[in-house]
Amino acid sequence: MGVTGIGGLFVRSRDPEARAAWYREHLGIEAGHDHIWQQEAGMTVFAPFPSDSDYFAADQSFMLNLRVTELDALAAKLQASGIAVERRPEWDTADYGHFARIHDPEGLPIELWEPPV
Repeated sequence: MGVTGIGGLFVRSRDPEARAAWYREHLGIEAGHDHIWQQEAGMTVFAPFPSDSDYFAADQSFMLNLRVTELDALAAKLQASGIAVERRPEWDTADYGHFARIHDPEGLPIELWEPPV
């Protein structure tokens, strides 16, 4: 008996339909009440951060981290769609992989993570 994984992520939204459509269009996530997103098995980090952490914006109670493949190609596609993509050399390490940051239409920080091979 125990938890086997994350069953859902529910966020309050000013415009739920538009926000779900943004996730479907730009990240390929089947978001919304009528959609089930079948994700690939893999690593998941569940980590409470100190309230004064500067790892992500202080006005956000959480940050969404998504495992991705071909981060460079995804970042280019997002930028071509007008989405700001932040990359920092210090975020990329041999131990943890490659990272980029974006924000959804309502300002939620999203960390894109390409784990090391």
